[in-house]
Amino acid sequence: MSQRTERRGIHVDQSDLLCKKGCGYYGNAAWQGLCSKCWREEYQRVRQKQIQDDWALAEKLQREEEAAYASSHGVQTQSHAQSTPPHPGHASLGPFSKFEEKKTNEKTRKVTTVKKFFSPSSRSAPKKETQEGKTTSPSISRHASFETDQVSRDFVDFLKNLQKPGREIHKQCRAFIVNMSSKKDLSAEELSECVQDFYQGMADRLMSHFKGSSDSVEQVMDQVEKYIMTRLYKSVFCPETTDDEKKDLATQNRIRALHWVTIQMLCVSMDEEIPEVSENVVKAITDIIEMDSKRVPRDKLACITRCSKHIFSAIRITKNEPASADDFLPALIYIVLKANPPRLQSNIQYITRFCNPSRLMTGEDGYYFTNLCCAAAFIEKLDAQSLNLSPEEFERYMSGQASPRLNSSEGDWAQTGSALSVTATNPVLAQLNHNLELLSGLSSKQEKLMEAAQSLQADLLSWPESVEREVHDILEKYPLEILSCTVSAIDANNVDNDNLPPPLTPQVFAG
Repeated sequence: MSQRTERRGIHVDQSDLLCKKGCGYYGNAAWQGLCSKCWREEYQRVRQKQIQDDWALAEKLQREEEAAYASSHGVQTQSHAQSTPPHPGHASLGPFSKFEEKKTNEKTRKVTTVKKFFSPSSRSAPKKETQEGKTTSPSISRHASFETDQVSRDFVDFLKNLQKPGREIHKQCRAFIVNMSSKKDLSAEELSECVQDFYQGMADRLMSHFKGSSDSVEQVMDQVEKYIMTRLYKSVFCPETTDDEKKDLATQNRIRALHWVTIQMLCVSMDEEIPEVSENVVKAITDIIEMDSKRVPRDKLACITRCSKHIFSAIRITKNEPASADDFLPALIYIVLKANPPRLQSNIQYITRFCNPSRLMTGEDGYYFTNLCCAAAFIEKLDAQSLNLSPEEFERYMSGQASPRLNSSEGDWAQTGSALSVTATNPVLAQLNHNLELLSGLSSKQEKLMEAAQSLQADLLSWPESVEREVHDILEKYPLEILSCTVSAIDANNVDNDNLPPPLTPQVFAG
């Protein structure tokens, strides 16, 4: 009981969000807690060591094969020399020269094979020949989408302001896209490495061109990222060489199984009964879902930033004070559980691999993205202790055998059938009940309206009969009498003419 009454909530120290190397930038769970800069250095170091170990193993195997080859052919040569009489003067030179020639050919072939095996570009060479005749490069595809064409036009219009450097940037970007389209067999990490190397090289050249103006460089790099990633989106988002799709399905199923988690369990400082808070919650859910519809990593980050700002607004309205970082993470977890964003893991990995690293290392975009990664990791590892529940209760809720209800008087979780407790613990059910009440009211109003309409229809049908009946009654009570009259001519003898006044006679006046 004491465990439940003292609700500790979800707390993450802000230092845990930073890079484990202590460089001061934001870390990422996908990079083992490192920032993009430290992760690339660590990746390059491990990769270099792996290549060296592979070369050492290849050379060791080559030496063993050569020793085995030499010993087996030495025995065959000796037996052949004993069975065949030696040629005068050339008893040992012939077999030895053939052996040396064959040994040299074998060594050259093995070294070439080892080089091809460890060369990154050679792994896509066999399929490149067969695929070139079937599919064209994304940069010259005739069936490019409207969005891709629009981005290309916007990119060209933007580069026109840079004049000569703009033409060079466009040329390098097109060449890079064509080059990337031929590397379909590379792993996601190798594709990310290629893109990040291109970003770094382009940023260095722009920095020297703009003479250290970081704002101008960032503006151009944003356009470069938008152009490149829009063209490469279909081939690098959730590639077949990764298990991103499998992780997406696992995350979606996990969130569906946690549908019973309430806002009180997560200790979220938001009151959805307040209309402004409820509106911000809906906007936050919409933004986090909209992230999947974007193609550019920067646009996906913008959706996460907008979602986070709506969450901060909802907390501020509820508490009547600025929200803290400790309030933000539980609220973000709650929003993710309510939204169940499509392809959450694929979008996180896509941003991690192909976003401009400067955005993820610093600034509000990097901070909000790091918190989203923490929220996704927390949902995967969410257990009874995280929600201040007993293991038995957690298992019953997960299996669907029970549903949590909050007893407001004791502050304890109990099973009650009260509709008030249902609406108090689950705002979705509260909204559902409210909508049902509105529908019930609309149904009763509709019934009254139909009754009035039917009454009006009956009145309209009976009105002509009532009018006809009233007219008939009046005609019977006051019958109409029509008097006949005769029309006489003007010169006819008429007695009534005697009653007329005498005609006027002219009077003559003497002049």
